[in-house]
Amino acid sequence: MTKYYKVAGHLFSLTAETEDFGLMENYEPFVCQEMEADECVFSLTVQDGGPVCYAEELRQEEEGQEIICGKTADGDSVFEFCWQRKTAGWLVCSDHYHAGSLFVTNSSRKMAIDNALMVLYALATAARGTVLFHSAIVSYEGQGYMFLGKSGTGKSTHARLWLRYINDSELVNDDNPVVRVFPDGTACVYGSPWSGKTPCYRNVSVPLGAIVLLSQAPYNKIRRLKGIEAYASLVPSISGKRWDVQIADGLHQTENALAQTIPVWHLECLPDEEAARVCSETVTRR
Repeated sequence: MTKYYKVAGHLFSLTAETEDFGLMENYEPFVCQEMEADECVFSLTVQDGGPVCYAEELRQEEEGQEIICGKTADGDSVFEFCWQRKTAGWLVCSDHYHAGSLFVTNSSRKMAIDNALMVLYALATAARGTVLFHSAIVSYEGQGYMFLGKSGTGKSTHARLWLRYINDSELVNDDNPVVRVFPDGTACVYGSPWSGKTPCYRNVSVPLGAIVLLSQAPYNKIRRLKGIEAYASLVPSISGKRWDVQIADGLHQTENALAQTIPVWHLECLPDEEAARVCSETVTRR
């Protein structure tokens, strides 16, 4: 069975067993009618199988999840997805990340499919002015405001403070929104099927109004970042395979465009109402 989805204007397809789609309610707001396969930015096929042999290049771990990156003897990129030290699946990519095969085990099947789609999406769209941020984002008065920071900094907490104290603000995504920069220099932020611990899978978009880097402090203070500071604040929050030159170049162009055109701020803050008001009153100023 094959289904088609569109996220931030990019179409992709998933071919899997019928029961796999029963695990994917978070993708339903993004379903499209059947399209020609050559219109897709990537296609993923899910099947039972593995293990896949590869040479490891890099690994990263966060909150029990681990992703190990490598290459097969034929030069195809491989991503092994693990949960609590158990392998959930191996994603094998070919054709410049436009096609992928996910070999799944009986452990954490949904996690493997989610991660494979997210990885392929980030890599296949990197050269198309599109980046997947690790961030929380709210909309207010027709603009999107994105909160960045290290894990545990309080991105979700600050977003909830806006929802509580800033009237008419709405949550767009709580973990992995998509930002797209267009040829005319405008930037929009989109909801996605990937939203971490908070289920918020909205197929919506708003112009990106500002980006706010958060850090914890015993006070509330905000200042504007410019130039290299603004650029450097974006890089750690953007997903991508930066040791691949083609991917790195695409990410750099998008990061540079965002740093030059979108206001970037640094908010040192407490998890309180004043922090939300100081932030909103500053970054929403036209």
